[in-house]
Amino acid sequence: MGVFALGIELDGEGFHPQAWRRAAHAPDRLLTGDTLRTRVATAENAGFTLATFADSILAPQHVAGRIDAVTRASFVAATTSTIGLVPTVATTYAEPFHTSSQIATLDYASRGRAGWIAERIDDPRAAATWGRTQVTGDDELAREHSDSIEVARRLWDSWEDDAVIRDYPNGRFLDRNKLHYTDFRGDTFSVKGPAIVPRPPQGQPVVFGADGDVDVRLVAADSVAAAIESAEQARSAGAPLAFAEIDVTLDTPGATAVERLGAAPSNSPARLAFSGSAAELVDLLTHLSAHLDGVRLHPAVIDEDLPVLARQVLPALLRTGVAHRPVPGSTLRANLGLVRPANRYAASH
Repeated sequence: MGVFALGIELDGEGFHPQAWRRAAHAPDRLLTGDTLRTRVATAENAGFTLATFADSILAPQHVAGRIDAVTRASFVAATTSTIGLVPTVATTYAEPFHTSSQIATLDYASRGRAGWIAERIDDPRAAATWGRTQVTGDDELAREHSDSIEVARRLWDSWEDDAVIRDYPNGRFLDRNKLHYTDFRGDTFSVKGPAIVPRPPQGQPVVFGADGDVDVRLVAADSVAAAIESAEQARSAGAPLAFAEIDVTLDTPGATAVERLGAAPSNSPARLAFSGSAAELVDLLTHLSAHLDGVRLHPAVIDEDLPVLARQVLPALLRTGVAHRPVPGSTLRANLGLVRPANRYAASH
């Protein structure tokens, strides 16, 4: 195995339904910039490779409200320097032209640390919110999911890397021959292009997801053995990297995980659930590092579990070489061991 990456989900207060009761701040402080900035800074200082931000057009189940994920990631882009910033943007109903522009802009704001969790939405309320005809059936959802990712990738390539000239004396700023039409036509939308944002610093921001043409396959499995098997299947199907999804409830200095939250029901029945000490989690992640490329941790209560992760779990993994801090000045792709892809249109041009 190569790089073993550590990701953490920082949406809301945590996956536990009662997490808001245990937060370190008043309920009205959840949506403030200070809360977001402090949590992301803690994760970055601890050595996490990336932070993710869940999102949906639908109202969150256990949170009074949320600011959209791209806005949150963009807000902390200027206050961070090494951690990857990966918002969730749905592929169902959302306009892929807008999605590609948002993620490309985030990549510029973060100097090459942007990613995108491409996620389907199978809920009639989402269609009503967007004012779209409902997409039904696995085949139709898969097709729109695949088309959205394909369009975003084409748009990121629609500017060649040296399309911007900036020849001020002669008044030339773009080489029009290095901008390309994407000419995509699918069943539910068509996109002509080119993009309105130059090619992102990473060339292609890192795409995460449970399926489709992604760089990082997010594996949801309810056991270690199943997670390892699913990761192997994902790589065999062409995914460059595979991450396990893990719900984490940790012992804290004042109470054990069970005393804190009881059984701590998982946010996803198919997600690997861990409840125990920091040392036990270190052992689990060390074992997984031999079989997977990384993990995304979902804390039960961010304000209680993140400090334990930062003080006890990550230092142990860094000391043993299981994980490594992101390299300052590097892109998210580089920190994940992914190469910067060639521009598909430049090759043909």
